[in-house]
Amino acid sequence: MTRSSTTRPGTVRFVGGGPGNAGMLTCRARDVLAGTAVVYVDADVPEDVLRLVANEVPVPQELLDERQAAMDEAVASEDKAEIKRLKNAPAPTAADVRTAIGEPKSIAKTLVAEAKKGHDVVRLVSGDPMTCDIASAEITAVGRTVVPFEVIPGLAPATSVPAFAGIVLGSGHLAVDARRDVDWSVVAQGPLPIVITTSASHLAETQKALCEQGLAPSTAVTVTAAGSMVSQKSADGVLTELASLGKTFDGELVVTLGKQAASRHKQQWWESRALFGWNVLVPRTKEQSADMSSRIRDFGAVPIEVPTISVEPPRSPAQMERAVKGLVDGRYEWIVFTSANAVKAVWEKFCEFGLDSRAFSGVRVAAVGEKTAERVRELGITPELLPRGEQSSQGLLEVFPPYEPDVDPASRVLLPRADIATETLAAGLAELGWETEDVTAYRTVRAAPPAAEIRDMIKSGGFDAVCFTSSSTVR
Repeated sequence: MTRSSTTRPGTVRFVGGGPGNAGMLTCRARDVLAGTAVVYVDADVPEDVLRLVANEVPVPQELLDERQAAMDEAVASEDKAEIKRLKNAPAPTAADVRTAIGEPKSIAKTLVAEAKKGHDVVRLVSGDPMTCDIASAEITAVGRTVVPFEVIPGLAPATSVPAFAGIVLGSGHLAVDARRDVDWSVVAQGPLPIVITTSASHLAETQKALCEQGLAPSTAVTVTAAGSMVSQKSADGVLTELASLGKTFDGELVVTLGKQAASRHKQQWWESRALFGWNVLVPRTKEQSADMSSRIRDFGAVPIEVPTISVEPPRSPAQMERAVKGLVDGRYEWIVFTSANAVKAVWEKFCEFGLDSRAFSGVRVAAVGEKTAERVRELGITPELLPRGEQSSQGLLEVFPPYEPDVDPASRVLLPRADIATETLAAGLAELGWETEDVTAYRTVRAAPPAAEIRDMIKSGGFDAVCFTSSSTVR
């Protein structure tokens, strides 16, 4: 599914992006997005979905060379501002994301032309391609050519968003799009519930049309914006209030009418989560994984990540090089990892010297917490010691064995850590009789200031909570 240099035509794949939540994509959709570089998208496809594009496609060497050349030039000219900007800039990717502009036939022509160059190409649409009039027209146009194509369905907002609002539609609902030509007399006389995909600008005319065609003014209605997202909002009322219910909402709206909307609070599960609607500031290292943000989303909050520090190698490699040599020579009885970054730093130094996990064969391994231990296990090594209770340096000290000269061949403990690490662990090990070698494995450097919008939210109290993931981010 990557770009090809042959003349054999690529495949055009129409991928349904679902209601917006990247977690609602099908497995096939995720695989296709990750393995394709050229993607034409609708303007309303969320950033969370776009981040999946080309994740498994190698970054073109020319992009890497351009970035390195820019960095070399900045270093040569001693342009500190440019050096900092380049360090904090997103890493190059193979993703070539383009907005689909024009009529369906024009877009289809563009897709076919790209495929004829030998490139696989994705047409990413919101919802489901087969229930979207524009995407369906594009599929029909591409189907008239000799270029192979595939359709990967997605969850349609008309059925998925009511589920996120706690509305049980059943099998007899009617779905329409108010932004298209609609025979409202048929809709008003049809079975309930009625699900209408629309926007705020169409609500007043929708309300008027349904009332004029005989739908009861007291019909229960729910308007849902940002359906399936952590920012989802729903407003409840009756048909005569429809225009006012969604006037403050942006983007695509899903309106559900019928008694099922009135009873949604009994089945409400998405908007009733513990932290739903909270804005949580997550300061983290630039390189850190987004696991914490994912967990925050699971509780219904909106995580807003701000890189506060970046992780860089120590200024001098000599100390780490001596430590690695000491590991190989059996100088240490223990190596204690205090963070995933420390594990990464030691492993990178191993790779630099052509070593692998066998270099740990003569040393006992400890980790301060399960997250750090997971990173150690990824290297094929099982930590021998972890805290039983509190996942911290203090927790590890509570279970760490004292040095016994008659039992332990070596008295030294290697402690690869950040340049600003606290002394709690080293001091505690010394009290247990161990000789610690505290080695700077990596440096923590301040990242660029957050965007003006985030700074304004911080100043104005726009965040409900802040979640620190390390002592470095606190500093």
